[in-house]
Amino acid sequence: MRSELHQYRPGAGWRPAIDAGMDGESTLVLLFSDLPEEDVRAAVAEVRARLPRALFMGCSTAGQIHQQHFQERSATALVVRFDRCRLRLHYEAVDDTSDFRGTGRRLVAPLEAPDLAAVLVLSEGLVVNGSALMDGVNQVLEGRVPVTGGLAADDDRFQRTWVLVEDEPRARHICALGLYGDGLEVRYGSFGGWDVLGLERVVTRSEGNVLYELDGQPALELYKRYLGEKAAELPAAGLLFPLALRRKLDDIEPKVRTILGVDEARQSMTFAGDIPQGAFVQLMYANFDRLVEGAGRALDGFSVEEAGDAPLVCLAVSCVGRRLVLGQRVEEEIEALAERLPPQAHIAGFYSYGELSPLASGRCDLHNQTMTVTLWWEP
Repeated sequence: MRSELHQYRPGAGWRPAIDAGMDGESTLVLLFSDLPEEDVRAAVAEVRARLPRALFMGCSTAGQIHQQHFQERSATALVVRFDRCRLRLHYEAVDDTSDFRGTGRRLVAPLEAPDLAAVLVLSEGLVVNGSALMDGVNQVLEGRVPVTGGLAADDDRFQRTWVLVEDEPRARHICALGLYGDGLEVRYGSFGGWDVLGLERVVTRSEGNVLYELDGQPALELYKRYLGEKAAELPAAGLLFPLALRRKLDDIEPKVRTILGVDEARQSMTFAGDIPQGAFVQLMYANFDRLVEGAGRALDGFSVEEAGDAPLVCLAVSCVGRRLVLGQRVEEEIEALAERLPPQAHIAGFYSYGELSPLASGRCDLHNQTMTVTLWWEP
């Protein structure tokens, strides 16, 4: 396996220049960008001219992770040429009325094969119910292979996200990549670092990923009381105060859910994943040091000795809420991650509206406000 990392800025092009020698049917280009779509098209076209046979996959972001740095107003491309791994892409279109469990099944069913080793999913980030999507994926794959990835972002604007579909940035699409063969090593991990605040409340009315009532009170009204002056900045302010969710009282590890939108008329809030009726939720807040430490702990299950000196790529997906909280300290969490990797690792990724990573059971789920990491190498 060979890999290269490139950065694009309008007017300057790709630096370093794209190596045409990396082209091939087993070459993958992962492209992440917060640029306007016309600039993305120009950036993609320049890479495509050099790599005509490669598979392209990418999405919009709230900023890029490029080695140990956070980048804005640019594009990052990780080019990976596998030696023994085959690749296959599949896309699904979605809208506000989609059955996301059905979408998840249709997304990965065409990728099924005895030698499927891993799946990477990049999804639009505004209308998708990420937990329902993963339910559908799990119905097909049943945790047999690791599924990782993330939801595209649009900084803190929540207006339009896109994924690359046949070299074109398109809204309301989901892409899945299948990686095949027994020569690929995969590791993954996810960790948060948030603390809980205030009372735990019961979800007394919800539908899917829309929350209407907590403890019999309008959810949005109650949430605004916690936010105080920041309530005027919703939904962006909601990134700073996510919810910890426990489906049952004996759940040891709560999931984190981030707000995607609010409806003043219905006093409701829409989240990136399901908020089941009868579940227990609690407001969360950030501790800077714990967020930075959490980024490194996403690699708790990996040791540098595993990869030896083999070329290794690291896909890092962190939540936009973490980026907003960390502010000027955002690169500290990327550095904490890089410190746990061998020196030859190429690190690329993005700030997202949601992260996808397996649970201890092996079945993938939606996470919010985490640093989620996927490692690939061919020994």
